[in-house]
Amino acid sequence: MELQKINENVWELPETYKKGMKVKGNVYLNDELYEGLQKDVFEQIANVACLPGIQKYSLAMPDCHYGYGFCIGGVAAFDERTGVISPGGVGFDINCGVRLIKTNLFKKDVEDKAKLKELLNEIFVNVPSGLGSKGKIRLDNNQIDTVLEEGVEWAINEGYGLKGDLERIEENGRMKEADASFVSESAKKRGKPQLGSLGSGNHFLEIQYVDEIFNDETAKVYGVEKDQLMIMVHTGSRGLGHQICADYLRKMENATRKYNINIPDRQLACAPINSEEGEAYFKAMSCGANYAWANRQLITHWVREAFEKVFKTSYEDMDMEIVYDVAHNIAKKEKHIVDGKEKSVVVHRKGATRAFGPNHTEIPDIYKAVGQPVIIPGDMGTASYLLSGTDLAMEKTFGSTAHGAGRTLSRVKALKMYNSEDIQQKLEKEGILVMADSKGVIAEECPEAYKDIEAVADVCNNSGIALKVSRLKPLGVVKG
Repeated sequence: MELQKINENVWELPETYKKGMKVKGNVYLNDELYEGLQKDVFEQIANVACLPGIQKYSLAMPDCHYGYGFCIGGVAAFDERTGVISPGGVGFDINCGVRLIKTNLFKKDVEDKAKLKELLNEIFVNVPSGLGSKGKIRLDNNQIDTVLEEGVEWAINEGYGLKGDLERIEENGRMKEADASFVSESAKKRGKPQLGSLGSGNHFLEIQYVDEIFNDETAKVYGVEKDQLMIMVHTGSRGLGHQICADYLRKMENATRKYNINIPDRQLACAPINSEEGEAYFKAMSCGANYAWANRQLITHWVREAFEKVFKTSYEDMDMEIVYDVAHNIAKKEKHIVDGKEKSVVVHRKGATRAFGPNHTEIPDIYKAVGQPVIIPGDMGTASYLLSGTDLAMEKTFGSTAHGAGRTLSRVKALKMYNSEDIQQKLEKEGILVMADSKGVIAEECPEAYKDIEAVADVCNNSGIALKVSRLKPLGVVKG
């Protein structure tokens, strides 16, 4: 049986779509996004629905596209007792995520392009970026282990930020299950020189302004107002996370055979959650997540320093507080209602954002009345969105929503089709300055290589799995 349209924003893969499916597949798309989607994504959604212990649905968010194992934008929850954990459901860039930082400055404060260029240049110098980029600090073996196990707490103890930053970060910037002894020396070797760097590809740092407010009450709770200057940081666990994933994919292939797990795609290699291999991967993945949060924390510190230098004011006086920091590629132990009962599950979010609704115990007290801030970045030169998590997301998607625009063109195709200098000049005419370590990345990451962020945000909002709060538009972009 083929895909069925349930309503204007949801499509369903019935369990009869593919032999072995244990649950239905639910895909969040409008007609525009459906028409532009590679159809092999549906096969990936169906494959995930075949895994042991999966609960309720195999899900795909509005920005979904083809990935390794799970589609990017894929979400699935597995019973903690009977289910499995799979690196293919997390991804190589563990805790690739987004942080939004607010200021009490406004668009008018950088209307002078020379001022904006000075600020962007200071950030470009202060925050290492580019393929293989190295951070400004050097870690020894003991220090890297502490970073992996303590995350943002390590960074703050070292003077990179304030204690108040912690509550505005998912998991308070630390997954306590992390154990550095489960991370290989090769992963640590890759991670040591890269902490505090942006990296390359779709990672970016943007100076933005609030273009439009959709919900005045929630925006006020988040501390957001029209024309306010904001900073968005998008990066992850760098080479360390990639190496952790590669290491455990090999181990999971052996575990799949050891436990006689029938999988429809070898990229979904997995192990029972409570097995030796499953627990080892979760501890190592948690280390990768902590590294990524510490990475974004160091970058936040250096962005604050750049603002201080350019505006000759302390970052505290500029109210440079974190609005929130969300993880994209991660597996989390959570409690959700399944068949009317609370159940302990491991939720895989592969290119998807947590979107917990109001009064959830795991979101900051300051946001409990309106739900968790959800950050959906656009691509270079387009808008990004700040949304709020909902009770409906808790019911329908295990508290999950989209994580970005989602690619439609490969980097190779984008490079062939577009010229970096033309893209840069076009954006400058639109009032957007771009600085990049490599000219090629500008073509690779051009707006035309991505889905329409407006359509993605509309589906999230109209389906109720996250509600629009404000739209942010870029003024300056730093790319790797």
